[in-house]
Amino acid sequence: MSKFIKALSLSSALTSALIASSFAVTASAQEIDRQGEGRLFYNTIKIPAGAETLYLSGAGASPQADGTYGNMEQQTVNTFEKFKASLEEQGWSMSDIVQVRVFGVAGEDGTFDFAGFNAGYTQFFGTEENPMKPVRSVVVINDLVVDGWLVEIEIRAARVPQ
Repeated sequence: MSKFIKALSLSSALTSALIASSFAVTASAQEIDRQGEGRLFYNTIKIPAGAETLYLSGAGASPQADGTYGNMEQQTVNTFEKFKASLEEQGWSMSDIVQVRVFGVAGEDGTFDFAGFNAGYTQFFGTEENPMKPVRSVVVINDLVVDGWLVEIEIRAARVPQ
């Protein structure tokens, strides 16, 4: 084989390797795309291919020392504190949360305590410590499995490997 053909083959192989590596960098450089930012949540979040996901089952507050679960804000804070601890134990963070689904018990007047829920929720999202916000759904219901719970929350988290 002539030196010219060998050089051309080597050049072609290097070009192919360079192109392949640039695709790999592009694919890993993709980020989670958050659109439609509101005060408390985003309207859409797009998770790129190859992202890691983590789903945490519905949870509610732990009983306080007196055996009660507290008001809506207290229960919301306690529940998100438990999620934060679970995430951190697994090497994740609250900023990785992309979806929050809330099941809230209606009061005697048939309404959900959004003010109390949001007072707890805003301690974890859209803050200096965690400027990220998830997409969010709130479903108002008559009761939950655990007597005393006013809210049950489930989360989904996603992150792009570095």
